[in-house]
Amino acid sequence: MTITPELKMVDVEEETEAINIAVIGCGYWGINYVRLLSELPETEVVAVCDLSDDRLQEVERRFPGSELFNHIDDLLKLEDLDAAVVCTNPESHFEITSRLLKAGVHVLVEKPMTTTAEDSRKLIELAEEYDVKLMVGHIFLFNSGINMMKFYIDKGDVGQIYYLHSRRTNLGPIRRDVNAIWDLAPHDVAIFNYLLDSSPEWVSAVGTKLLLNDREDAGFIVLGYPDNVLGHIHVSWADPNKERQLVLVGSDQRIAFDDLNLQDKLRVFEKGVTASANEPASYGEYQLSIRNGDIISPQITFSEPLKNQTRHFLEVIRDKVSPRTDGWNGLDVVKVMEAIDASLASNGAPVSIS
Repeated sequence: MTITPELKMVDVEEETEAINIAVIGCGYWGINYVRLLSELPETEVVAVCDLSDDRLQEVERRFPGSELFNHIDDLLKLEDLDAAVVCTNPESHFEITSRLLKAGVHVLVEKPMTTTAEDSRKLIELAEEYDVKLMVGHIFLFNSGINMMKFYIDKGDVGQIYYLHSRRTNLGPIRRDVNAIWDLAPHDVAIFNYLLDSSPEWVSAVGTKLLLNDREDAGFIVLGYPDNVLGHIHVSWADPNKERQLVLVGSDQRIAFDDLNLQDKLRVFEKGVTASANEPASYGEYQLSIRNGDIISPQITFSEPLKNQTRHFLEVIRDKVSPRTDGWNGLDVVKVMEAIDASLASNGAPVSIS
């Protein structure tokens, strides 16, 4: 069975004026954005900005032709800059993105949108005030496997959703700007919100500082969604087994997503369990009805999620439409992350999210 969930992209064959775009921050993600944008005929990478001369030299070696800057002050002097991708450390997202928005530049800012809900709200207001687009880089919402999970949910095949759980673990890479929870958990919060079409009402989180004394490098998070749906997230920089897995369990189906499985990224278990409607004949009678069914590995046409996300950003600019991952989407995730911090500080006490 081949099903490709709808994921509208820019038609690269359509003749349009090139979008002049800058990439700010040339770490792992930034240089990949430069690569993708350099390959797309509808964009012109006019500038790249990073504090490191070594990184800028690497960009010039691999993707020559862009103006190189160490400071955003100089980049903002460019004329005809249409858009920018911000891939710097999270603490700098607000300052850089706000300056770009005030300059009338459309912005795709990597996750997390900011480090506080207050700053995220300010960016939303600035985008509206200056009539520019603001998009947040929640890449897994552009992953064909996650889109397929959403397809099954929206069709009603899953039935009543009971819970979700995810594991995102590896030995590092250890970051100095954020802890493992802020580094990894925003992915899963964004996915859970997308699949459930809602945001959690409360959160409980605990973490441990195994490798570093100043920040959590492993964490366990429980999210309470409407209708008593639970989400559980485990993240770690200290686990020798790299995992990128997410499981959704419903009354009619269990769907397992494994981003590292190149053959069967998605498996659908058409099995379920329901309480028996009949009165038990005896005290010890088994009152649950087990339903067995097929295990399906749907054939999915996969494409690079970062490319899907990038092309969606260009579509948003060209067609003047709202991004799938707009500022409000990013704000919802940041609100959850703030609540996680509060719960961590209270040894796992539940924290309500307004």
